Amino acid sequence: MPIHLHTLAHRLRRLPPSCGPVRLVGVDGHAGSGKTTFTDRLAEALDGAPVLRLDDIATHEELFAWTGRLFHEVVGPLGRGETAHYHPYDWRLGGFGPARALPPAPVILVEGVGAGRRALRPHLAGLLWMEMPHEDAWARGRLRDGSAQSDFWEGWVRAERRHFAEDPSEPFADLLVRQCSDGYEVLPGPSGTPPGELSITDRDGPAPVC
Repeated sequence: MPIHLHTLAHRLRRLPPSCGPVRLVGVDGHAGSGKTTFTDRLAEALDGAPVLRLDDIATHEELFAWTGRLFHEVVGPLGRGETAHYHPYDWRLGGFGPARALPPAPVILVEGVGAGRRALRPHLAGLLWMEMPHEDAWARGRLRDGSAQSDFWEGWVRAERRHFAEDPSEPFADLLVRQCSDGYEVLPGPSGTPPGELSITDRDGPAPVC
């Protein structure tokens, strides 16, 4: 039988710490696949767990070349049990804003395209992948952002294709998240989730039909 999203949160809390005292949990997937909404719901189930948005780490010039900054500002301090301080990037103004504190917490969700990249995986307690075909996700993202962002999306699609061709995340996901008409279904991922894991939905009752 399916289990509630809060049960997923309970299981994440029981994972061994992966970055100092913190359990970093990555939520990856194609742009437009619904990572932000799902992560917000999971954070709520985790009693308000902090969320690090990789959109705050990336920049126009470094859509994916942000590993060094992430480790210097976030992973390194958290690994030492210290409060991390990072400067969120303002996509409208094209510059970094004031420092934002990220104290070590039992679980911190890392949400964004590339959250499961090779360099970060050793520091993750778990990796979730939003299961949606890339063309569908990109179409939804374009619709969401409107025609004003069409030029940006052209460059983004090329960059994302190149990134996942060189450094795929999906094959290493512990769980796959599938958005359905009335919620989410969370299933074992390609990395080989231990037997006995059940489907997970974001509500009580029968599993949603995709």
